[in-house]
Amino acid sequence: MSLCKHCVSGVRHEGSAEGKIETIGGIESYVATPTVDYPKDKVLLVFTDILGIHFNNTQLIADDFARNGFKTIVPDILAGEPIPEEALDSGKFDVAAWIGRHQVDVYRPIIDKVIAALKEQGITTFATTGFCYGARPAFDLAFENITAVTVVNHPSLLQVPADLEKYRDLAKAPILINSCEIDPQFPKEAQEKADGILGGGKFAPGYERTYWDGCTHGFAIRGDLSNPKVKTGKEGAFKASVEFLIKHL
Repeated sequence: MSLCKHCVSGVRHEGSAEGKIETIGGIESYVATPTVDYPKDKVLLVFTDILGIHFNNTQLIADDFARNGFKTIVPDILAGEPIPEEALDSGKFDVAAWIGRHQVDVYRPIIDKVIAALKEQGITTFATTGFCYGARPAFDLAFENITAVTVVNHPSLLQVPADLEKYRDLAKAPILINSCEIDPQFPKEAQEKADGILGGGKFAPGYERTYWDGCTHGFAIRGDLSNPKVKTGKEGAFKASVEFLIKHL
């Protein structure tokens, strides 16, 4: 499995993060807590793209989820090795070598430690939202019915149609896929297969897919907000995610 050039390109968003870095189950995590009352037994896990938990865009979107009433935890699924942010400017990075060092045997024990620690704190219900690379672990957890809701944005590293069929057959978590026009990782053909496999009531728990014209892979977390279409897509995908979470979590 490999990533595409769009996985290492994008724009840094402006704003100051409001959450904080905490250690959960021995894992460094970014934590965003709502300022309003929220259900203390539920958590939204955000699985990052390859820029990780210290990337400002990641922290800002976690803060935005918290503003909408979700206790949000962003575990460092990259084991302390995000790609350098400078790669956004150059667009050059040995992604294949990086992926080789960051397979399921690395990210899954990290996630399991965080979930176990959160359960000890009284968390009983988990939702996930994954961006690019983070969509893979979101699917993995849903296959095992560890999570209650799944949201993925421009997913990478999925086997299509196999993972979509597996999701249909094994998962019980409703799923939202935020997709876009230009996406080598989840192109139009894969999007249509998702609709055919999960849509039309074929997946009883619930399936939705948004599509954002004029947007490129990475738009939901690293899109250039000076481009009106990308801004619409980024904000629209986030709104759809919040509404889906409210509906199903």
